Amino acid sequence: MKLNSLQPAVGSTKTRKRIGRGPGSGLGGTSTRGHKGAKSRSGYKTKIGFEGGQMPLQRRVPKFGFKNINRVEYKAINLSTIQTLAEAKGLEKVTVADLVAAGFISSNQLVKVLGNGNLTIKLEVEAHAFSKSAVAAIEAVGGNAVKL
Repeated sequence: MKLNSLQPAVGSTKTRKRIGRGPGSGLGGTSTRGHKGAKSRSGYKTKIGFEGGQMPLQRRVPKFGFKNINRVEYKAINLSTIQTLAEAKGLEKVTVADLVAAGFISSNQLVKVLGNGNLTIKLEVEAHAFSKSAVAAIEAVGGNAVKL
């Protein structure tokens, strides 16, 4: 084997289609564009979404809904989660930083404590929001809910 005898594998390469190079090429004349009409001419371009005069999809399908720009999205954390975290780490005060360190939330998320599960330890819980049932459950065991 020599460098001058190297060739690509059989069938791995194709010759380029040379359009508009006379009748002998077999691709002369209309150059594969068919006869007449806008599509046969240079500079042809359709509008995006044009379906040949048929009502386009973006006009057939109705508009619906909206995005509320004032929406505040919270990451929900249940009391049962806070209970297990406090027991595992031996905490008396559960903060947002503790939840981030435990991997329940990321540092840029807001936290809302929900009242699912039961709390048995007296805790001070810091969060951005609380449900009424969560506040009632925290205060029932002598703890307090601190809103950030």
